[in-house]
Amino acid sequence: MRAIQITEFGGPDVLKVAELPDPVAGAGQLLLDVDSAGVNYADTHTVENSYLARSTLPMVPGAEVVGRTAGGRRVVALTDNGGYAQKAAVQEALAHDVPDDVTDGQALALIVQGLTAWHLLRTSARLAPGESVVVHAAAGGTGSLAVQLAKEFGAGRVIATASTQDKRDLALELGADAAVDGDPEGLTERLTAANGGRKVDIVLEMTGGPVFDASLAALAPFGRLVAYGMASRTPPTPVQPAQLMGRSRAVVGFWLMHCLGRPGMYHEPLAELLAMTAKGRLRPRLGGVYGLSEAAVAHADLRARRTTGKLVLDVTR
Repeated sequence: MRAIQITEFGGPDVLKVAELPDPVAGAGQLLLDVDSAGVNYADTHTVENSYLARSTLPMVPGAEVVGRTAGGRRVVALTDNGGYAQKAAVQEALAHDVPDDVTDGQALALIVQGLTAWHLLRTSARLAPGESVVVHAAAGGTGSLAVQLAKEFGAGRVIATASTQDKRDLALELGADAAVDGDPEGLTERLTAANGGRKVDIVLEMTGGPVFDASLAALAPFGRLVAYGMASRTPPTPVQPAQLMGRSRAVVGFWLMHCLGRPGMYHEPLAELLAMTAKGRLRPRLGGVYGLSEAAVAHADLRARRTTGKLVLDVTR
């Protein structure tokens, strides 16, 4: 089979096309003929070995696929790497049937980014009706879904941040009540102004560094900042307990992998997201489709913030 393999850690240039033996499904696994593989920002960390889970070489990256079983089932599934390939062996427990009226790209947008957005709001932030929610990188895969879900789940005001006017306009089109520049300089003041002069209740934060610091400063008493990434690759200022106590604020970390295998935290929210998409209540954004041999281009575009929505590899070309 054709696949993308890395034999050294690094940037997009280490992603190379290779001819590899077909994987063999073990106990409890399904062998899929892959149609499409999803590209996540976490993949860029995996390829340079800076992710929460350590990587080993050689490796075929890719954490999510849509494909068909030998019996004809069309499923979307998480993988333990191995997704950037024409075939993949996946855990049957992590495979979920895709409705006919949901596209490959939509399904791929939901299994990592959609589930992440769902859990950020429901599980980690515990959004209550009427609360204000800040969504950073609101034009991205997770952010574009979090904006929509926050409104669906009853947020009183959704404030999006993005780096360009086009991306901010997209966030407004998706339902955000306000959209501001995500640059950390003056960010605390912009978020407060966008919330009518009041501090905010919830911030979904995946940038790290000074954006994290400015977001924490924008929290109201009993506000929650949920950290789920560090796209800037710059750590924030260490948080001291006295800072949190002084304003009754909370900082919560989230990693989707901790939801796997826990009752009610994988198939049930994914089924809800797929049903919402099939009914048109949720609009996953497809940000670009690349051929398998263009995986390096997809990573470069993602890291340079040239993309919006979900990026997909069409492994058939």
